[in-house]
Amino acid sequence: MSVQTIQKPSTVRKLAPRYRVLLHNDDVNPMEYVVDVLLKTVPSLTQPQAVDIMMEAHTNGKALVITCALEHAEFYSESLKSAGLTSTIEPAE
Repeated sequence: MSVQTIQKPSTVRKLAPRYRVLLHNDDVNPMEYVVDVLLKTVPSLTQPQAVDIMMEAHTNGKALVITCALEHAEFYSESLKSAGLTSTIEPAE
């Protein structure tokens, strides 16, 4: 009895382009509120990460929140905006 090896044609999956969600500094919202909104909007963030993002936006004018697929990036950015924060998305390099 012989054993046959069946080879499946290999499929190359193209990765979806990734997008960066940016948080922009504003002089309106308290820092604690910004951290709270980040934690509610992006469940994968930890408290220290959210604080770092808020401080980077505060210090440098903007900060990277997360890099993800376009659909998620749009959702996160819109959620931040609906909470009164300024956010944009851009293609990741």
